[in-house]
Amino acid sequence: MKFIKSFMQEEDGVTAIEYGLIAALIAVVIIASVDIVGDELVKVFTAIGTELGKATP
Repeated sequence: MKFIKSFMQEEDGVTAIEYGLIAALIAVVIIASVDIVGDELVKVFTAIGTELGKATP
């Protein structure tokens, strides 16, 4: 019974879970940002390639 009470009062596990959730949230934001930027970069390079194709004799 004493072990269960001490386990419930410990906060080390809670802190680890919080850090894990923060890391997961940061990962989701990074993945979403890379996806958005990647799509825009494809559009830019496609436009550049098209214009260079027109300039070639």
